Amino acid sequence: MAQVVRDSPVAAEPLLKLRGIEKHFGPVQALYNVDLDLPSGQITALCGDNGAGKSVLTKCIAGIYQVDHGQFFWEGRAVQIHSPRDAAQLGIETVYQDLALADNLDIVQNMFLGREPLKHGVLDEVAMETQAKQTLADLSVVTVRSVRQAVGSLSGGQRQAVAVARAVLRQAKLVIMDEPTAALGVTQTRVVLDLIHRLKSQNIAVIVISHNLNDVQAVADRVAVMRLGRIAAEGPLDQFDNESIVDLMTTGTSRRLAAASAEPSPGSPSEH
Repeated sequence: MAQVVRDSPVAAEPLLKLRGIEKHFGPVQALYNVDLDLPSGQITALCGDNGAGKSVLTKCIAGIYQVDHGQFFWEGRAVQIHSPRDAAQLGIETVYQDLALADNLDIVQNMFLGREPLKHGVLDEVAMETQAKQTLADLSVVTVRSVRQAVGSLSGGQRQAVAVARAVLRQAKLVIMDEPTAALGVTQTRVVLDLIHRLKSQNIAVIVISHNLNDVQAVADRVAVMRLGRIAAEGPLDQFDNESIVDLMTTGTSRRLAAASAEPSPGSPSEH
């Protein structure tokens, strides 16, 4: 059973709850009875070794894969997520590791790609540019010279900012970010982590898939550790350190977390 850190008994209803989620690919089972809570305005780090099931789980949430068993609850009500369109209609957006940006288009064109507003039958360029500038400003993105700058000319951190701004522009309530700081230098990583904090400040829930435990400690409110398709442990960040996360990723259990769970003080973690 997963080690679970208990939250306050009066905690608000999570934005998204996963209960009993399972996924098979033919005879191979990728996810086993996954339970996970994703609160609004909190950053949940999803950790695990390669093959642990992180990408499969997030692709189920994003509607790319359909689950074989289990239930999603969005804002307290049961919902079906059968496609990316279903996920988008709920307010779930994904920023993939490759960012899915068109280098030959400018920032405005990328942010509205496929959802361009029309006015009198033609593109409303003024509205697009105004909304793009405002969204970037709301996220405190100040390093972009012009919203008409080609995306291919941007740095890694700036490209992440455009991809995140696109999700915000689409009125996302939950943003999934896949290894957002991979291959970035120290300065650009700081820019991206600040950007993730700004999503939180707008009461947007964030799932961050990351192998970088320093980034996890810097940005997350909650941690969920996966191993072999199962949630090994999940709960508030302050109950985890890097050693316990590594233990959970490699063995599925942690003596450090179990010891903390045994402490009798109120609000301390408990083990199932």
